[in-house]
Amino acid sequence: MHPLVTEAQVNAFQRDGVMLIKGLFADHVETLRKGVQRNIDEPGPYAAENLKAGEGGRFFDDYCNWSRISEFEEVVCTSAATEVAADLMRSDTVQMFHDHVLVKEPGTSKPTPWHTDGPYYFVQGQQTVSFWSPLDPVAEATLRCVAGSHLWEKPVLPTRWLSETNFYPDEDAYMMVPDPDAEGMDVREYDMEPGDAVAFNYSILHGARGNETGLRRRAFSLRLLGDDARYVERPGPTSPPFPGHDMIAGQRLREDWFPVLYRR
Repeated sequence: MHPLVTEAQVNAFQRDGVMLIKGLFADHVETLRKGVQRNIDEPGPYAAENLKAGEGGRFFDDYCNWSRISEFEEVVCTSAATEVAADLMRSDTVQMFHDHVLVKEPGTSKPTPWHTDGPYYFVQGQQTVSFWSPLDPVAEATLRCVAGSHLWEKPVLPTRWLSETNFYPDEDAYMMVPDPDAEGMDVREYDMEPGDAVAFNYSILHGARGNETGLRRRAFSLRLLGDDARYVERPGPTSPPFPGHDMIAGQRLREDWFPVLYRR
């Protein structure tokens, strides 16, 4: 077990699907800040601005840049995240899926909509974990996760953040996005320092508050896979799309694109 986690925390992660890991990226904050700025200055093909005309602030996000931004690659390959992920997932292997940068500048009132990552992806399994790590102190602009939602019987319907349209046509296969606050769900959110990380299962319903604090809110996310993760067909293009992958349903993701970062 890595010193940053205990068996009790692993048990809680399995039960709740979400856990705060203090200081996971504490030694890599400046490196990640440099990487985020480089990502903003040199956006990739999936970069997006997530505000409508007239909405204040700026909400930038981009993903799948770790192999071209050396600062991200350094953190992916040298931080404790992979070993901690193996512990939390109870997995013998940890495979890379993708990185994700989300930046809310001061004065961005728009919240990140409630959503579940898993249905957007072409991967399925119980052994999954995302680390969401702020590079600025956060309290009011933090991530919010619904504990236990990774065990719901039906996945949550994925939607497009800007247009608010459905991602896939078959609504019957999914449950509509609930309102956790109105329905009194167990919403977990944390005051966090730079380098802390929220770990959450891909099937956890989550969102984030807007940023009206006067401070930037830069966040780096790392999506990792465990032993049981397999490629799955979806009823439409996935996000990220990873075109031309040539995988078939039931396969482990190809390791030349999604390398194994850790083995016990």
